[in-house]
Amino acid sequence: MEVRVGSSPDSWGVIFPSDPKQTPWQRFLDEVAQAEYDWIELGPYGYLPTDLTTLQPELERRNLQVVGAEVMHPLEDPSAWPALEAETRKVAETMVALGADYVMLIDDVYRDLFTGDSTAPKRLDDGAWKRLIDTINKAAEIVRDEFGLALVFHPHADSHVEHEDQIEKFLEETDPDLISLCFDTGHHAYVGGDPVEFVRKHHRRISCLHFKNVDENVRNKVLSENIPFGKAIKAGVFCELFEGVVDFVALCEVLNDIDYNGFAIVEQDMYPVPFDVQLPIAKRARAYLREIGMG
Repeated sequence: MEVRVGSSPDSWGVIFPSDPKQTPWQRFLDEVAQAEYDWIELGPYGYLPTDLTTLQPELERRNLQVVGAEVMHPLEDPSAWPALEAETRKVAETMVALGADYVMLIDDVYRDLFTGDSTAPKRLDDGAWKRLIDTINKAAEIVRDEFGLALVFHPHADSHVEHEDQIEKFLEETDPDLISLCFDTGHHAYVGGDPVEFVRKHHRRISCLHFKNVDENVRNKVLSENIPFGKAIKAGVFCELFEGVVDFVALCEVLNDIDYNGFAIVEQDMYPVPFDVQLPIAKRARAYLREIGMG
């Protein structure tokens, strides 16, 4: 087993490309390095500088390496394809320049993060599902054929690929040589799944992991009251790695059993949050993972 541990802007309260309530990007880079992470994801496109002449020196002087970056759009909506295609190419070009491994694709959420108002059906009909799969395939082919990178797909709470049956259907209908998963333990637990057993069962389709934990009491309230994702984050549904429902000791055993060799990006979605909260949490997460034998 070789788990290369990193972190991402999510753990510093960043969920939008730009927002004054979020940690300034220079402070994020300073603090992620202080917390002794060597690897990062770039978070939402535009949060960190998109100009390589600015970004690359900032990474180098902190000894940070980039593993990937995300692209998030409504994948079943044909009208979203031009923006998705353009952003995918920009992100992939940046990843190549930075020596990164993957582009991470996420389906947009089906309701407003904070009001809970529906913006799309909760579950897709057959036609919309086919469009989603076709869109992911097209993006994956661009990433592979034009840039020599891997596309990983991230199942996400409040999106059209969130529950285990949806993820398994996605796996059945996509080519393992073209698309693999970035599997998020917290998002899986958020909707009531067992992330440890999922990794055991489907590890051959998982090429990277997001390590996140969930407060059981807040999660139960979220599910019973149908609270939207943004409000759930604000209520503290995601907690420190050693406190929630995800058993990371058991997960470590599974990763050892399957001889996992890949990245694990630590995330604790927070928004909004005072800027002095994140660094101590990031340090504790890094120390905890070392204690249980990961990274």
